[in-house]
Amino acid sequence: MSIRIKETKGGVTAARGFEAAGVEAGIKYKDRTDMAVVYSQVPCIGAGTFTTNVVKAAPVLWDRELVEHAPFLQAVIVNSGIANACTGEQGRNYCKRTAGKAAECLHIPENSVLVASTGVIGMQLPIEKIEKGVELLAASKEAGIDAGTRAAEAIMTTDTVSKQAAVTFEIGGKTVTMGGMCKGSGMIHPNMCTMLGFVTTDLAISKELLTKALKEDVQDTFNMISVDGDTSTNDTLLLLANGMAGNPEITEENEDYETFKEALRYINTTLAKKMAGDGEGATALFEVKVIHAATKQDARILSKSVITSSLTKAAIFGHDANWGRILCALGYSGVQFDPEKLELSLLSSAGEILIYKDGTAASYSEEEASRILSQPEVTALVDMKSGEESAAAWGCDLTYDYVKINADYRS
Repeated sequence: MSIRIKETKGGVTAARGFEAAGVEAGIKYKDRTDMAVVYSQVPCIGAGTFTTNVVKAAPVLWDRELVEHAPFLQAVIVNSGIANACTGEQGRNYCKRTAGKAAECLHIPENSVLVASTGVIGMQLPIEKIEKGVELLAASKEAGIDAGTRAAEAIMTTDTVSKQAAVTFEIGGKTVTMGGMCKGSGMIHPNMCTMLGFVTTDLAISKELLTKALKEDVQDTFNMISVDGDTSTNDTLLLLANGMAGNPEITEENEDYETFKEALRYINTTLAKKMAGDGEGATALFEVKVIHAATKQDARILSKSVITSSLTKAAIFGHDANWGRILCALGYSGVQFDPEKLELSLLSSAGEILIYKDGTAASYSEEEASRILSQPEVTALVDMKSGEESAAAWGCDLTYDYVKINADYRS
């Protein structure tokens, strides 16, 4: 992060004019919040990216239509516990009813209300509880960091921690703020899980450039994480901008636009890594950096091939420097390379160690390698020595608890 971008506290309510709330609606869980609202005091422009799964949840279809065609957006209603996926016409009607209730309670147009759901696939929403939850959200929404935190907590399913990030930056002499929250722990392998992400900013920018920046940025952030290789029916990332910072509107791809993109990259990368590190049952965030690749796409494919290898993920859990599994995952990625040219190192807060070079194992200590792999954040650095491009992917180790969590997820 450059000096132009500064970290700050909060999430979706960090930017001017945004309010939020989290309430208990009793949708599936007991004794915990399970519905959230993100609301802007003024209309927003918006952009979104969505799951590439052919089986798309009803909220995805609703939001995609609004992002593309609604004149403006102003609120998002989110529920956890039930995904509203594979629910047919009734599920689609429930999106409309949810948005209609929010429009009534918030005094805004129905087509300015986005909806999002996460949880069990195939169950119908208890719409009366949802509508009651909307009433509670409208009555309790407020500005401030704490309100954003309550919203972030309310959208969790098997997540163990809420996930937020926020930054400030200068545009046209004005201080601009951007913040976000996301959830996701299992069924995480975005291609744009159950991944939901919401980013808000008080920046003034054209819808065209907002959309362009989001669709480009997601390729190197949320699309570079994987917990279990399953692309969800509900993956949604929404970006709302209300212009309340008062900066001159960004309408060209100039220096101000580059600063905005840098801030967006920081928010999306931070949230994506939080998701990867909180994978179901995970004990470690596992990062794969590929450097000196022939093309950017090669670097992306290679790094993600390793991050999705179940055998490699299991080795990370066992703190075992089984480099053959990493080489194997690189080899079946579909990218052509010379395995006798690349170098492979492992690094963490405990140090760095070269483990493969010139087509064979390097001289290294297994004990030292295990110590490096025993840290909560571990990186495999792959130097392809074939170009100038690089990419990073993020995942987690594969543990016994992942199976336990998913064996009885519906019960």
